[in-house]
Amino acid sequence: MSALLVSGGLGWSAQAAPPREYQLKAVFLFNFAQFVEWSPQAFADAQTPLVIGVLGMDPFGAYLDETVSGETVNDRSLVVQRYGRVEDINTCHILFISRSEEDRLEQILASLRGRNILTVADTEGFALRGVMIRLITVENRIRLRINLEAAQAANLRISSKLLRPAEIVSSGND
Repeated sequence: MSALLVSGGLGWSAQAAPPREYQLKAVFLFNFAQFVEWSPQAFADAQTPLVIGVLGMDPFGAYLDETVSGETVNDRSLVVQRYGRVEDINTCHILFISRSEEDRLEQILASLRGRNILTVADTEGFALRGVMIRLITVENRIRLRINLEAAQAANLRISSKLLRPAEIVSSGND
């Protein structure tokens, strides 16, 4: 993981680097791919890549792409897709929902219901509203709040290695 953090300065000439917080959150998204199990139906075939998506304004810049570039998880390559609207999402396995989408969150989650997509956000109250993983920054450290009920409803299995350090919440208490 430290090699991933060191490579953060590459490729930023066209845009400003994201805050260090989002560099770390990009690494978290990559790591989620290793600690979540999707049903076989979530992939068209054995060559289908694992897609990490960003819905709305992208706080990661190029760093998310650099973090997953050349990486594989369970023999699947990882790719990053960006979406302006939930309707644009075809294949996606991990979806970071940007703060810019707060007013549309209920509609987004309703559109994703029944799909094997791990939803992640860092906006207060989002786990309460049904997002599966909320990234929280506390004293310069990133903590996890996991809505296990929402993940189970999407037929996703989250490893105990990810659950142990997390705070487990349910819809209604973020």
